[in-house]
This record gives sequence, structure tokens and C-alpha cells, in this order.
Amino acid sequence: MNVLLVDDTEFNRTLPRVLLERYGCRVSECSNGADALRMASEDDFDCVLLDIMMPGMSGIEVCQQLRRNPTLAQLRIIAYTAHALPAETCEIMAAGFDDILIKPIDIHNLLAMVGITAK
Repeated sequence: MNVLLVDDTEFNRTLPRVLLERYGCRVSECSNGADALRMASEDDFDCVLLDIMMPGMSGIEVCQQLRRNPTLAQLRIIAYTAHALPAETCEIMAAGFDDILIKPIDIHNLLAMVGITAK
């Protein structure tokens, strides 16, 4: 499985990267929306873990742009965020995300959302 992990804070990328790699995933990382859009169009990702609050372009804006691209519209996009209030989760899902992974992450939730069966 090929996963793109997008978060402006390097520390927030470390745990999911380590866990996903432990389960055999290839993980690419970037720290902003512009790089995420470029990388998503240049590689064949199965899934994107996308932080919501990033400087410049938000995760919501990135998701909406990915959904407008016909070649990427079916890409599995998971919001990766600490924003879990009901109004926030409604806005996130309405933007086109497939699921929401709340920080701090739980390994079982991470694996299930990405589509990996824990060993």
C-alpha cells in the first residue's frame, strides 16, 4: 500500500509513518498542501492522510482540489486532525473526505481506516 502523509508538523508525521511502515506500507511525506497536490498527481497513492490545519492551503482545500481532479477523485482521503467537534467533523466530511482520524492516533483506527488488517 502506498500512502501520502501530509502534516505541517514533522513530529505529527512520525508515529503514523513508523506504524504504517511496520505494516508494509510505502509512506511518502510532505508538509504543505501545494506539495501534497503535486505529489498526489505524480505518484499512484492508495490513500492520503491529510492534516486539516496547515498554513497556506488547508487540508479541506487540498481535499476539494483532489476531488475535482478526475484522475484522483477516487483516491481515499482521510482527515488527520485534532478537530473533533461535531460541527467540525460535519464540515470535514462535507469537503469530500472518506474518514476522520483523530489525533492522537490509535494504531487500530489508523490501520482500519487505511485498509490494513492488523497481524
